[in-house]
Amino acid sequence: MAGSKSSPCPEIAPETASSRLQHTLSAFLAARLAPGERLCVGLSGGRDSVVLLHALDGLRVRGLVGALAAIHVDHGLSANAGAWAGFCADFCRQLGVPLDIVHVEVPRDDGEGLEAAARRARHRVFAGCSADWLALAHHQDDQAETVLFRLLRGAGIAGAAGMPAERSQAGGPRLIRPLLDVPRALIAGYAAENSLVWVEDESNADCHYRRNHLRQAVLPRIEEAFPAAARTLARAAGHFAEAATLLDELALADRATVVGAGGRIDLLRFNALPPARARNLLRSELSAAGWRAPEARWLDEALRQLATAGSDSQTCIATPDGEVHVYRGQLYVCARRPPLPAGAICWLGEARLAWGDLWVSFVPTVGAGVSRRLLAGTRVCLRCRQGGERLQIDARRPRRTLANLLQEAGVPPWERTRLPLLWSDDRLIWVGGIGVDASFACREGEAGIVVAWENVAPCTAANGTAAG
Repeated sequence: MAGSKSSPCPEIAPETASSRLQHTLSAFLAARLAPGERLCVGLSGGRDSVVLLHALDGLRVRGLVGALAAIHVDHGLSANAGAWAGFCADFCRQLGVPLDIVHVEVPRDDGEGLEAAARRARHRVFAGCSADWLALAHHQDDQAETVLFRLLRGAGIAGAAGMPAERSQAGGPRLIRPLLDVPRALIAGYAAENSLVWVEDESNADCHYRRNHLRQAVLPRIEEAFPAAARTLARAAGHFAEAATLLDELALADRATVVGAGGRIDLLRFNALPPARARNLLRSELSAAGWRAPEARWLDEALRQLATAGSDSQTCIATPDGEVHVYRGQLYVCARRPPLPAGAICWLGEARLAWGDLWVSFVPTVGAGVSRRLLAGTRVCLRCRQGGERLQIDARRPRRTLANLLQEAGVPPWERTRLPLLWSDDRLIWVGGIGVDASFACREGEAGIVVAWENVAPCTAANGTAAG
């Protein structure tokens, strides 16, 4: 039998860190980005963000990613901050990627600590980024560190879920973490293969910060006994995230059973829920309002106070993010708001005037609003409520106290002090949410000014409509 000779097997090139990482990125983005959408990278200058931007630029060159840009947030907390910004500018210039450098002020007396304050300032910048998607370079080891850190702080299911691979930002691009399943070792391998350089934040070596202590001292010891600890903790985060989704769905179902007039949560029905479900619903309401996850002891105290609140109560439960009120038997979740002006704000014909975090607009019209004729030659100003004001809404009825009018209109007490009041010399002529004084109302065919208060979302009635 004649022997046969087999063909030699073709040599298969070993898979590199670069090819593995770019394949992961390509698959992640292909499921999300539509043609023509803009992608921006949060570039700190550290190894992880440098690798992410470099890899995405490689995909852009191959036509797998469209418009690509980067944003660097300068917190001003290090003497090297200027050098880091300069490095990022040089790196982006080499790649031909547009870079936006944004300087922020980080409060050093924040209740959550300097790290948390810097993170919140950074994410405010990210939310204002002009892109469709914003990519951050958090990886699998970061996820493991986050899960362990939050568990040690007593986090619940949502906190233990770690960082999501994708989430929305109010009014901004969707935030994505395309490297969240990638181990740190693979990122280091990519950097070595491509001879990348980066900057080192000296604060990362300071174990005075608890996260750094976990990263530098605790996790390495854990991995000595559990070599797959980072991957396992990251996988556990996925399980927690799934459970958190189920709790969110339960909160929505419970909300449907306790909602009252105007889409607001009815206090009596809320208090009839089992404690665990009431706690879950309240946590969901606060999260929907953009609050940080409250501590368990705060939630317990909130439930205790709500359980004893009467239908006319004005119970106020405060956190650094805002307050929970009860008014006329319904729950209101109110975000923390900036202070109002201390003195009068004069109107000199502007289209609108700032009022705290909102606006008062002045729209010229005919036959409606405030009479321009009666305003002529007077000093027109916005002021805060002082007490004792009177207004005549109906020409057929006498002037009434503003306090009575606000009560009849159902304006919650905590909103009444924030209402804008418009004065002509010493005459009150308009109140936000109430209307124009009858003696200053514009006649038919007469030139007038419609004054409008853009009262939007400062205080939601437990995710219902804006109050006031």
